[in-house]
Amino acid sequence: MLLKEYRICMPLTVAEYKIGQLYMISKHSHEQSDRGEGVEVVQNEPFEDPHHGNGQFTEKRVYLNSKLPSWARAVVPKIFYVTEKAWNYYPYTITEYTCSFLPKFSIHIETKYEDNKGSNNSIFDNEAKDLEREVCFIDIACDEIPERYYKESEDPKHFKSEKTGRGQLREGWRDSHQPIMCSYKLVTVKFEVWGLQTRVEQFVHKVVRDILLIGHRQAFAWVDEWYDMTMDDVREYEKNMHEQTNIKVCNQHSSTVDDIESQAQTST
Repeated sequence: MLLKEYRICMPLTVAEYKIGQLYMISKHSHEQSDRGEGVEVVQNEPFEDPHHGNGQFTEKRVYLNSKLPSWARAVVPKIFYVTEKAWNYYPYTITEYTCSFLPKFSIHIETKYEDNKGSNNSIFDNEAKDLEREVCFIDIACDEIPERYYKESEDPKHFKSEKTGRGQLREGWRDSHQPIMCSYKLVTVKFEVWGLQTRVEQFVHKVVRDILLIGHRQAFAWVDEWYDMTMDDVREYEKNMHEQTNIKVCNQHSSTVDDIESQAQTST
């Protein structure tokens, strides 16, 4: 098991980002879905928890074979997906990733959002007070992203919002920018297979970090698209994006998913 805590600051408020994160996830999933790969939304509905209250539950299939390193592609089926289950009780969320082909693999993410610059060192005391972990700050403006994902229009150093006047962030922006909020993410990666555990867990954390950096950059760079939306507006947008994304992803897989699950059950 490899545990890390990521802290990603944004030039937004927690109240604003409630809309922004839903918009970003839907648009990003749609953009990343092509040629039979990407995100298929299986379920998206209101959910009530006795402790956390009202929220939203989503289940997705993330098809990503071509995004795996060569050593991983050699041991997984040609059509490969990870199941994502998320419980959104904003400003607290839980996300879990599992794979039927790899029963000893899992990712567990707990997220909390606060209006500060990542200065709360006790935010996960209830969840992981005595667990050793590395704290990693992710800077949406200054950290490098993989070249294939770079777009100048989504670079916070160049982008400036017309609706909010925020943007063109410079090194050290987190020390003085207002407003500012932080997305705190406690990420646990498990791959309990002797000989591969360390390599896989480190690789997954690198992928998680890249995704967090890209996603949060996009959420800010797209702020003018979502800033005036209400919750009803963004839920309608989310619904439309899910339908379009499912069409892009599912046509290629509709006849094979049942075979995949049958194969997984046989192998286990």
